Amino acid sequence: MAIGRKTRTAYYCSQCGAEHPKWQGQCRECGVWNCLIEERVPVKGKSPGGGGKVEIHRLAEVTTDTAHGHKSEIAELDRVLGGQLLPGMTVLLGGDPGIGKSTLMLQAAEAYGRSGLQVLYVSGEESLTQLKLRSQRLKVGGERVAVVNATSLDDISSAIEGGAFGVVLIDSIQTVSSPQFDSPPGTVSQIREAAHQLISLAKQRGFALFLVGHVTKDGMIAGPKVLEHMVDTVVYFEGDSTHLYRMLRVTKNRFGSVSEIGLFQMTNEGLAEVSNPSSFFLTDRSNGDRTGSVITSLCEGNRPLLVEVQALVTNATYGNPQRVAGGIDGKKLALLLAILEKRCGYPISTSDVFVSVAGGLRVSEPALDLPILVAIVSSLLNKSVEGGLMAIGEVGLSGEVRGVTMIDRRVSEAAKLGYTTIMLPEANSKQVAASKVRLVGVKDIQSALDVVFG
Repeated sequence: MAIGRKTRTAYYCSQCGAEHPKWQGQCRECGVWNCLIEERVPVKGKSPGGGGKVEIHRLAEVTTDTAHGHKSEIAELDRVLGGQLLPGMTVLLGGDPGIGKSTLMLQAAEAYGRSGLQVLYVSGEESLTQLKLRSQRLKVGGERVAVVNATSLDDISSAIEGGAFGVVLIDSIQTVSSPQFDSPPGTVSQIREAAHQLISLAKQRGFALFLVGHVTKDGMIAGPKVLEHMVDTVVYFEGDSTHLYRMLRVTKNRFGSVSEIGLFQMTNEGLAEVSNPSSFFLTDRSNGDRTGSVITSLCEGNRPLLVEVQALVTNATYGNPQRVAGGIDGKKLALLLAILEKRCGYPISTSDVFVSVAGGLRVSEPALDLPILVAIVSSLLNKSVEGGLMAIGEVGLSGEVRGVTMIDRRVSEAAKLGYTTIMLPEANSKQVAASKVRLVGVKDIQSALDVVFG
């Protein structure tokens, strides 16, 4: 007589995935309230013979001959992944609904197929007919791309083991479920079990694995937080429905930098790479003098990016003055306004202040401080800023202008786009190699404003 598998009941945190033997109001691991979900979990018996023998190697004797990476020839994607896709590497891609995650994965599948790899695309949200229609719109031939519509973990594992695939894409991990659990797909236990088995299979068979994940209303990948710890690389696909650009931002990468970005533009035929992001974000800007507008240079990873900072200062007519920030932290704007009023004496407390980073970008780099303050004063005094001027610098609480990193790359990018004058921290002025542009080093915010407005 067959003995059925025993089951037990446990409570899992929907935020971090921690297991609790009984229900309680607060998770003891992450401290979130009312987040425990009851689920049935199978009790796995212990192996009667104990664990097998594990082969031990000296680190100096381990070779990397088998770790040959693959390039997709999509330069923006390769940049984010650390330059190449390694065998056994697992990538988790998250993003808002409709942002283009499935489009990116289908184009990546075609790109890896053209490089000679056999690719398996597992769709849990679309039928094969829907997938074919989308591939025709994106002009994806799919000669080396095998597709399957499945949501069962056992079926997906069988499909993977039935072929010699170099890349496997799962769209999405929230739709995959294991028959060992009674809970529906998308729950903590289902996501954790599905991800664990697929990642283990990728390490054993040596194929690269892409997992597409949904995000919550807070912008975090849905499911247990341990999911991000299990994978090698975590990438967020960001963008705004009102803008054409899409940005790949990596937050974890065991094989590369964690501050790289990849930039794409959404077109009728899918995602197109943006090879020169600086000119892309400055397309709508004329070269003439403008009031309340300053160009600055940001560094995302190893790439300099030129953006326009705009400011508008008007008299407050509705009681308390408004402070509206677009693309930057609102608290950062309030701090900069306090520095401007305290250290330079400009009457800001009775004015409405609106600051925006053109193009819909969200940035948090300290080098944005100086251009923000220059743009605010420009609008307040109604004095224009020279069209060929670019400002870079972090501003301290006492009004000093502090140095920034990678100043050579910022200056070089500005020179390529035709900017003639660069105002930068005095600490950085001696670190820049000889250049055709005019460098103006400043010590504090008051001296910077004197340079711009006389």
